[in-house]
Amino acid sequence: MDKEHSFRENMLALVLGSALVSLGVIFFNKVGLLTGGTAGLAIFLTKISDFSFGQVFFLLNLPFYILSVTRMGWRFTVNTFIAVTIVSLAVDHLHHVIEIARIDSFYAALLGGGLIGIGMLVIFRHKMSLGGFNILALFLQERFGIRAGKVQMALDCTIVVMSLFIVDIQLILLSVLGAVATNLILAMNHKPGRYQPQAA
Repeated sequence: MDKEHSFRENMLALVLGSALVSLGVIFFNKVGLLTGGTAGLAIFLTKISDFSFGQVFFLLNLPFYILSVTRMGWRFTVNTFIAVTIVSLAVDHLHHVIEIARIDSFYAALLGGGLIGIGMLVIFRHKMSLGGFNILALFLQERFGIRAGKVQMALDCTIVVMSLFIVDIQLILLSVLGAVATNLILAMNHKPGRYQPQAA
């Protein structure tokens, strides 16, 4: 049985995990790639609307907090809300502190996908998530023993396929590569019985 993480450890994981995910999303945005999950849906919607990623991502997650409270508990939900808020603000405002002049699309897919996967793994292991499909994936793992990484991969690929209507096929293929990179990290490292979120 794993020991409980301290408050300091949880806060560090919250900030670091959210920062890694934010940077991965920025790499994707730089070259026009998409990702899966709620973040991918948010990117998709920003391409067909005038809203920013942060605005859409924050709003999309609101309905999922109901499932989170009833199934995962208040602690998990509050931590998740904070993580979602950090990612929403960071992606919209990191351009004030970092500017990427150029990045190869293939490298952006691999590195961005890897950063998102590692960031999500850090967040998952400290009994929080990035909302939306993350909550659903963790619920299915906690309730039925289905690996979160596999659920997330299926949802991610669905979002990317939806984007065929608005994005070039080459970018779609690179986006799929990024989604695979993200979810291989989760599937290999986040398994039932490890760091399970518990209801409060």
